[in-house]
Amino acid sequence: MWVEKDAKAVAEYYLSIFKDGKLKDFRRFDSSEAGNDAGIETAVIEIAGMEFSILAAGPLFKFNEAVSFVINTKDQAETDYYWDALTKDGGEEGSCGWCKDKYGLSWQVVPVEYFDLIHSDDPAVRGKAMRNTLKQGKLVIEELK
Repeated sequence: MWVEKDAKAVAEYYLSIFKDGKLKDFRRFDSSEAGNDAGIETAVIEIAGMEFSILAAGPLFKFNEAVSFVINTKDQAETDYYWDALTKDGGEEGSCGWCKDKYGLSWQVVPVEYFDLIHSDDPAVRGKAMRNTLKQGKLVIEELK
């Protein structure tokens, strides 16, 4: 994950949201080591058994919707938690369960029960769930039923 600056702060931000995560490594390289005037920082975090590398190396690249992560939540309370955590302090709410965090990284926060509704054998259940999905920002499972 390329960010403009402060890899450690970015790592701490994600670790504050994903409580099962941990910082595995952090390194700062000065300008002579990095080959540029500003230097770079790297951090490696682990969330849900997956490693994510963070490179803070200036404004050359930005996040966009071509890359996103999905959080499958166990219930509405967990959906609310992740949605609220990711959209506060500069994050953005989107539609159909999509949002962006304060760094501009896209997330879809989806209650696992959602998949039961949109894959239901009953076309009326599927249809209602899909119609209501298109009306929502954060997915609210009771409104999808």
